[in-house]
Amino acid sequence: MDNENEEAMNDYRLRGRIWIEGAEGTFLGYGRVVLLERIRDYASISAAARSMKMSYRHAWKLVESMNSQSRVPVVEKTTGGRGGGGSVVTQAGEQAITCFWSAYQDFKDFLAQRSENL
Repeated sequence: MDNENEEAMNDYRLRGRIWIEGAEGTFLGYGRVVLLERIRDYASISAAARSMKMSYRHAWKLVESMNSQSRVPVVEKTTGGRGGGGSVVTQAGEQAITCFWSAYQDFKDFLAQRSENL
């Protein structure tokens, strides 16, 4: 094989996406985990949604989907009052974030390793 073809072959790499799926469909994926992290950072679904250029309605639907599929809620919403409402990522939510990022890193490592053989 000449150098030009060999160099072209080295330009290939495997790509993919990973998500955690339950009986009702997607439970966690990259975007949902980032949303959870932003909710944790901002203590607000609304602020988290704005930071991701996402509508509040869409963010709330994602949170509802995750909460309904989880044994315990991953996000708890507090009602407004003098200081306003807010949201917190629960311990189950934190565990879900950690679990996803661990699987995501393993997946990236797998893709990188297998790409070397292309």
